[in-house]
Amino acid sequence: MDKLFVNIFLLSSIIFTGSSDILQAESYTLHESTESKEVNIYSARKAYLLKPILKAFEKDTGIKVNIISGKSKELQKRIEREGTNTRADVLLTVDAGNLYIAKSKDLLKKIYSKKINTLIPEYLRDQDGYWYGLSVRSRVIMYNPKKVNLSDLSTYEDMANKKWKGRICVRSSGNIYNQSLLASLIYHLGEKKAKTWAKNIVHNFSRKPKGNDRTQMTSVILGECDITLANTYYLGKWMSSEKDKDRKYAKQIAVYFPNQSDRGAHINISGAAVVKYSKNSDNAIKLITYLAGDKAQELYAEANHEYPIRENINVSNIVKSWGYPFKQDKLSAAQLGKNNRKAVEIFDKVNWQ
Repeated sequence: MDKLFVNIFLLSSIIFTGSSDILQAESYTLHESTESKEVNIYSARKAYLLKPILKAFEKDTGIKVNIISGKSKELQKRIEREGTNTRADVLLTVDAGNLYIAKSKDLLKKIYSKKINTLIPEYLRDQDGYWYGLSVRSRVIMYNPKKVNLSDLSTYEDMANKKWKGRICVRSSGNIYNQSLLASLIYHLGEKKAKTWAKNIVHNFSRKPKGNDRTQMTSVILGECDITLANTYYLGKWMSSEKDKDRKYAKQIAVYFPNQSDRGAHINISGAAVVKYSKNSDNAIKLITYLAGDKAQELYAEANHEYPIRENINVSNIVKSWGYPFKQDKLSAAQLGKNNRKAVEIFDKVNWQ
């Protein structure tokens, strides 16, 4: 069929109440083609964010794209269960920690592509060729400008200061984003100082951790706390939302990039890898190469208000409004995975729930 179309159907929905293991599997067939001209993605990213990019990929390459969407942990478990019978060619997920874990579980295939290595900076990819960063996000301090003086903000480390007692709200230690931030602090400060930091942050909580990043941002706006940690693109979603409430909230919170006078603000990635038992490895590599290219990077940046992997790509006007460029902590993303277990252990010891 020549006409591009989207056929969306729910394959399965497995929901475990109170658990992070939620699978909502959907298949998006973007156009018909022969069996040998396809690539299957297991994606922890929302399909609607990918659709414009994948449509462009299909149009440019003639390769059919199928997506199964779900939570990262559940998708990894699914690949483990399926083994050699898996249909997955590409694992697309958020956070270097998740990619590192997938590699450690022997779920990924090592590849080498000179073009991919040229497109993706070294610090945003696995040095062994198992996974690759495709977009950048920064985990920043968001604050209520009516309650916080800009001069009071400086670094992640300063959040442990007693002046913030009862003023910080944050999501749980089970969240991979917080684990990766702590993993970066373990690298920069050492385990002992990172543990002290986490312990003092707990002392500064305004309430027990609950909810996602937008929950924390809402708490700042409603006066339940004064500052929080959140990924920048969540504010971008509010600012570009069709909902009046979201846009109203967006005007009541501000972004601060910490550590600009030293190592820079913490960044993380969304990324992709070829699955170990991929039946369409060549197409998988073509897809990852495409997603790292200028066209896809511009779509990423404009549609989801994330940062591109190269500085030559324009960011959205919303992203520019927060201040761009900013100094980024260019710690190898692999370190976030390497220190993940230590981060989880520290969170447990300091009772960061």
